[in-house]
Amino acid sequence: MSELVEVRNLTKVYDKKKTALQNLNLTITRGKIIGLLGPNGSGKTTLIKILNGLLNPTEGEVLINGNKPGPASKAHVSYLPERTYFQNSMKVRELIEYFTDFYEDFRPERAREMLASLNINENDRIKTLSKGTREKVQLILVMSREADLYILDEPIAGVDPAARDYIIRTIITNYNENATVLLSTHLISDIENILDEVIFIKEGHLVLQSTVEDIRMIQGKSVDSYFREVFAC
Repeated sequence: MSELVEVRNLTKVYDKKKTALQNLNLTITRGKIIGLLGPNGSGKTTLIKILNGLLNPTEGEVLINGNKPGPASKAHVSYLPERTYFQNSMKVRELIEYFTDFYEDFRPERAREMLASLNINENDRIKTLSKGTREKVQLILVMSREADLYILDEPIAGVDPAARDYIIRTIITNYNENATVLLSTHLISDIENILDEVIFIKEGHLVLQSTVEDIRMIQGKSVDSYFREVFAC
């Protein structure tokens, strides 16, 4: 089946005064690069954490490959969080060994090939790497899995343009055609040309789910321009 992710009547309430997601419904199909877009506080990170099994919904459900978020779904999801989570004392080589042991679908030879192309030494410790290089290492490890769904939270934030270009190239060349990349970012203009679809959310509600082609043809605008119009930012 083409449906990879189904979100049904999803609601997340942190307390009585803060509802992060409210009755959210959407379907994500295979073989796409999809932008998850919205202003700060829109619920993007909450949705990402629920998809990764890091938060439980208050109401509704999420299915990934027909499974609720948990051990079965995590075997199919490769997640890049917004912040680097590696221990500074670890060596790059140790991270490769860790991912090899932990994920059956991890391809260490692919990771080593990408690291070598950047002249990143496997014996370097994380604490000795620049911020941009740490971001690249983390992305390389995430994209070296043969996952069905890659969830990337702000993968190009805070890095220089050259690192940004490398990250974008890595995304588009290292996932299989039956997988989907869900990419959350504020830097829409930088990634617009690689997107197939976009999801706009605001205050926990779905505002729009559309192909990029339809936005350009029907609205006569770029995704970045249309986003600014819809959210008046």
